[in-house]
Amino acid sequence: MLTILTQKPPIIIAHRGASGYRPEHTLAAYELAIDMEADFIEPDLVITKDGILIARHENEISATTDVAIRPEFANRKTIKVVDGEAKNGWFTEDFTLAEIKTLRAKERIPQLRPQNTAYDGLWEIPTLQEVIDLVKHKSVETGRTIGIYPETKHPTYFQSIGLPLEETLVVNLQANGYEGSNAPIFIQCFEVSNLQELSIKTDLPLVQLLNVSGKPYDFVVSGDERTYVDLATAEGLREISRYAQAIGIHKNLLLPKDSEGKLLSPTSLISNAHKANLLVHVWTLRNEDFFLPPDLQGNPQGEYELFFNLGIDGVFSDNPDTAISVRVNKK
Repeated sequence: MLTILTQKPPIIIAHRGASGYRPEHTLAAYELAIDMEADFIEPDLVITKDGILIARHENEISATTDVAIRPEFANRKTIKVVDGEAKNGWFTEDFTLAEIKTLRAKERIPQLRPQNTAYDGLWEIPTLQEVIDLVKHKSVETGRTIGIYPETKHPTYFQSIGLPLEETLVVNLQANGYEGSNAPIFIQCFEVSNLQELSIKTDLPLVQLLNVSGKPYDFVVSGDERTYVDLATAEGLREISRYAQAIGIHKNLLLPKDSEGKLLSPTSLISNAHKANLLVHVWTLRNEDFFLPPDLQGNPQGEYELFFNLGIDGVFSDNPDTAISVRVNKK
């Protein structure tokens, strides 16, 4: 069991790497985050046709790769229903790893991060193994232990098409020496049954992700009426503590906003989570005004200060250098 009330500084989790500065989920983004002294890097995991875990935000890859301009893959474009939503594009499960490796990454939100488009087309889509290899290399190079924080994406969907993520992930992690409750890793998911299954297969730390609205997709499938907000209650948190060691929460669950976007008083979520022996990691803090409440426009450091002062145990950041600078100044 993790010890949570140690007053340690919050961990800095590089959200998809240093994605404020490089196209997300590239080795360059992860390496820059490590060089900025992030404690963990966060690869979202989907799977290829031949069963290899790769780092992409979604299995539909037209927003994060150049697949749409590759004539050799034009006939792969299709419509699929993923987690109840129809999506039109190209999907990782229709490509072998060899085919995926011919693609190149691009900036996902060029309208907000035009500077990152300078790197479009430079880098491959990494496998989980390549991410682990990078982390191990940089841990030796820097002399500090760098963690990984993988997210299993759409597990119910992948299970339904015969490409389950869980067993492949566990085997990959075991082969790389990740074992025990104190290993430098957190495995996260928005679904519940996926984490419950993993809690039986492994003793690695698990994180239940909680959004500000909606419900886990496996609840939709099973007819469970509970929502993420229900899971964030004291009772829901006690239930989560039976299979997970932490919660990863949308920042508005802790600091709600009014109708104008201004911040309200914090909720009791941290206190309730800590009583249930759960760590609290908050997502996602970013530097652009587009993502900041009106009270903090032009002051991304102020948002970190707010959350750090509330006693969170970790934060997901697109700009790890900003997060680190605020944490250092608080010491």
